[in-house]
Amino acid sequence: MALSGVYWDHQIPLPKLAPVQAKVTVALVALLCFMNSYDGEFVFDDSEAIVNNKDLKPTTPLNNIWSNDFWGSNLSSNSSHKSYRPLTVLTFRLNYLLAGGLHPVGFHVLNIILHAVISALMIDVFAILIGGLTYDEEGRILNHAPKTSLLAALFFAAHPIHTESVAGIVGRADLLCALFFQLSFLTYCKAFNRGSDRDDRFSVQWVVVSLLLCAAAMLCKEQGITVLGVNAAFDVLLICNVNVYELSQRLLLRKNPLDVNEILRTGLLTRLALMGLGGLSMLYARWRIMGTGPPAFTEVDNPASFAENIFLRIVNYNYYYSLNAWLLLCPWWLCFDWSMGCVPLIKSATDWRMVWLLLLWCILIGLISQALCSQDSQRRRTLTLGLVLLVVPFLPACNIFFRVGFVIAERVLYLSSAGYCLLLAYSLGHCCCRWSKCRKLLCVMTLALLCVYVARCALRSHQWRSEQSLFTSALSVCPLNAKVHYNVGKNLADRGNTTAAIGYYREAVRLHPTYVHAMNNLGNILKERNELIEAEQLLSKAVSIQPDFAAAWMNLGIVQNSLQKFEEAEQSYWNAIRFRKKYPDCYYNLGRLYADQNRHVDALNAWRNATMLKPDHSLAWNNMVILLDNTGNLGQAELIGREALRLLPNDHTIMFSLANVLGKLQKYKESEGFFLHALRINPNAASCHGNLAVLYHRWGKLELAKKHYELSLKLDPEAPGTRDNYNMLRRKLDQLKHHAP
Repeated sequence: MALSGVYWDHQIPLPKLAPVQAKVTVALVALLCFMNSYDGEFVFDDSEAIVNNKDLKPTTPLNNIWSNDFWGSNLSSNSSHKSYRPLTVLTFRLNYLLAGGLHPVGFHVLNIILHAVISALMIDVFAILIGGLTYDEEGRILNHAPKTSLLAALFFAAHPIHTESVAGIVGRADLLCALFFQLSFLTYCKAFNRGSDRDDRFSVQWVVVSLLLCAAAMLCKEQGITVLGVNAAFDVLLICNVNVYELSQRLLLRKNPLDVNEILRTGLLTRLALMGLGGLSMLYARWRIMGTGPPAFTEVDNPASFAENIFLRIVNYNYYYSLNAWLLLCPWWLCFDWSMGCVPLIKSATDWRMVWLLLLWCILIGLISQALCSQDSQRRRTLTLGLVLLVVPFLPACNIFFRVGFVIAERVLYLSSAGYCLLLAYSLGHCCCRWSKCRKLLCVMTLALLCVYVARCALRSHQWRSEQSLFTSALSVCPLNAKVHYNVGKNLADRGNTTAAIGYYREAVRLHPTYVHAMNNLGNILKERNELIEAEQLLSKAVSIQPDFAAAWMNLGIVQNSLQKFEEAEQSYWNAIRFRKKYPDCYYNLGRLYADQNRHVDALNAWRNATMLKPDHSLAWNNMVILLDNTGNLGQAELIGREALRLLPNDHTIMFSLANVLGKLQKYKESEGFFLHALRINPNAASCHGNLAVLYHRWGKLELAKKHYELSLKLDPEAPGTRDNYNMLRRKLDQLKHHAP
């Protein structure tokens, strides 16, 4: 099981550190790389997975995390992404509870700490994969390759491909999965801690614990199940010391038949059977939990999987693999999203990008041949296990077993990068051993590479601090990606710069002519700018492309209402409600349409539906009170206003409307109380000061009326009617003074 001394290890240009010192060093490097992201915002996918995820809130039953997906949708829903990661969501919920709400600092700090811990533990993983498995008398793993494992762990700690997983809070899934992946592997190794290297017994209990940790990894992210493949390869190559090349020659040439008794004696088949049974049980449970089958992805998500023939699909999948390999080799061009035209499809064999596929497979074949056929047993094991750690965790993302919902996702390379770092450290050790005269140069190059990694991590994690910097950084990497332009435009619009946002939305639609979300947002901005004709055209096109796009139907109805196309607007609103049954905002806008047409009963019913679906829908409650007030139904208006304030006790707009009603009912004292309460919440409301002044004017409290008229005019000199009422009051006060004795 052990490789007595790794001959290239002493050539590695690093000092030999004690185990604790090595782990602390690696952890500090990991912290140095990503610490500047600790106070970043919630960005990109964080909005759906955290900010808008009700499963994080203490008011939501804890059991919900076991029946909902990562984004908070029920797994049985057809719209669910089927990403089942309850342990990850549980850590988000704990962050929420500890911080007392959605404060991103705690979320970011935990991500950074997790990456530091994983990086430190990688020393033990690399030590076993490179130097073999032996324990000292106290049951601690002996590291036969301390320098190589340290170098590989440093590369892992500082690799820029990890930025998305560490600086992006949703990357917590990858971090937790990697942590349990490591623990499952190290626990599996613990099964062979029986003293002598020649003792072939193993502990079934530790194998079972390893399976439980694998299940935990899978409950953090689906990729966790791949640890079983790594454990199996480790068992075959290191524990059982099987030479794969010799074994294949025996089987193919039928020379020196395989000694089955020898394999049975090692317990390999028993362990493989346990892992196979455990893995199948996890997959079956996962399939049952998914409910309605795998998620349905669109061509936009993964265009290669929709290519017209199998040849083009295979070619483009392999091109994606080569791009992933390039990101590991040269992690400079990083992007938060690689879909929507960022990676154009290869459509013919004459495309120059076919060179990348050939280069990838030439390198892989060269590595595999060295891993299988080298006469050097240490090289064979290191290369084989490095390739296993590189390839096996990537298998769920490779489109072979099922279609995935992305082109390239930097997060899925978090575990695979460990295999790359192992191979890179081995390569440097081999070069130092072979070219000892150039050892100083190699030392400088290694140090330079680590420094570049750290600098790139710091820069990239800084870009992940805010959506503005994150989205803008992608423009130079993926200028053809419509989603990048869309997100830049959305961020600009959210910050009030609608003029610049229009340009990015138009570019998104130009790059992707069926991008309905960009059309919807652009239509909304044009609607606010009163460019109604173009807004109607864009929104009509959006719903013709995607007829079940409820939000676009509602926005189209708002535009048609503004254009006084009342029948079309009503139909658009009902289409929106047909495709989204529980749509309170649409009922609210439908009520406004009915109110404009003086269909008061229909308007009240629509607003009542909005408040039933969303009890805190302030605008719907307020409009009901105002409509009933304007139509003379003061008693009913009072009842609705009081009902609304029981649900929204601090809503100053409803207080204002109810105060007006009570004033007309000559309930001056109550009316005054609501006006004053509303002003305590919003002291700069000119209309509230003006209407309170009218109340005092009617009530005969003329000095108070004068005070609030003046406050109202100071806040809004053009307030309608206030100036006339104020002048009327002044004349009355002058008359009173004139007639005073």
